[in-house]
Amino acid sequence: MSLRALSPVAALLISAAILLSGQGLQFTLLPVRASLEDFSTVAIGSMGAAYFLGFTVGCLKSGALLRRVGHIRVFLAMSAIASAAPLIHGLVVEPIIWGVLRFLTGFCLASLYIVIESWLNERSTNANRGVIFSTYSMITLTMMAAGQMMNLLYNPVGLQLFVISSILFSIGAVPIALSVSPSPDQPASTKTDIRELFHTSPSGTVGCFAVGLANGAFWGLAPLYAAATGNDISMAAWFMAAAIIGGAILQWPLGLLSDAVSRRKVLVAVCFLGAAAGLALAFLAPRFGVVSIILLGGVWGAFAFPLYSIVVAYVNDYADHGDYVKVSAGLLLVYGIGAIIGPFVASALITLRGADGLFLFTAAVHVLLIGFVMYRFAKEGTQADEPIAFGDALSAAQTASQVYEEELQEQQ
Repeated sequence: MSLRALSPVAALLISAAILLSGQGLQFTLLPVRASLEDFSTVAIGSMGAAYFLGFTVGCLKSGALLRRVGHIRVFLAMSAIASAAPLIHGLVVEPIIWGVLRFLTGFCLASLYIVIESWLNERSTNANRGVIFSTYSMITLTMMAAGQMMNLLYNPVGLQLFVISSILFSIGAVPIALSVSPSPDQPASTKTDIRELFHTSPSGTVGCFAVGLANGAFWGLAPLYAAATGNDISMAAWFMAAAIIGGAILQWPLGLLSDAVSRRKVLVAVCFLGAAAGLALAFLAPRFGVVSIILLGGVWGAFAFPLYSIVVAYVNDYADHGDYVKVSAGLLLVYGIGAIIGPFVASALITLRGADGLFLFTAAVHVLLIGFVMYRFAKEGTQADEPIAFGDALSAAQTASQVYEEELQEQQ
């Protein structure tokens, strides 16, 4: 049954796998190479913020391109730009240029996600959507981890890794370009209102912002932490891969646990464990060597990465059934805003304290989120009447393809 459900979207999943491996390679390669070129920590953090800024703008503005030229042309054009970016990174080593390139890459990746996810939505039904999107989520995490390990193939000072990333983006466009599946229809409009979202669930909205702060800082700066504390550039690849694999392993178990018991309790417990892992990475791991750093990186990812899906489910518990997509789209924007700010703040803390400042920052964010959630519960003490199943929330969370609908409506 599962294989039969996946066969109509096989080309889309193959394209996603190849593209995400190239993206995963860049997430570690660029901060490591930037540090070797003596970029300041703030400049490296700004690169991470620029990526998420481009991604957020892409989610909002790609709709106009899709409406004008269609999904396949947008996919091919964005793949071409994303393929050119790593080559320019390798040829022009300049902080400002790299920041601009990261913005463009973020915009391109948002557009590529939009095409892939809207196509997956179009080709799936209520009966198989959970299977398709859970497979897509696993492919996302697995190939991102595989991309990290490609950093071990060559010295980051050379051009080879940039070329490999470019090749992967180019080849990733081929399965969709040759696909015979019809392009998705233009979706109906859904107006995103962050104020309404906060009214629906203050804890969930603030939680999504906090997850963006912590995860955005991690993606932009964790390779620097790993290389600095492990005294080895290759540590960055192992550390990042461990964190991603940890997130993949506990994504579904924690989500299903949140279905079985109070979602708020699971959210608080996961935040607590994520904060504890962050403090261990800041104070304990460097004293016990490379293995402890990698293992604790996996523990941190196991609790930090599933938080986003848990928060999406938490907010949707309080939303009307017909608003799931709109809510998830709004949460993606809130996450993006947090992910833009996070690298700036964390890089400043690293400049003041050293590499351990990154996980002091993430621990502080998780602790503050616990405080806010407990405050709201003490003030309101309400529970959702009909909680949404975690599997349904996970499908709704794949909503880069939905955020641009407001832009489409404005263009009509």
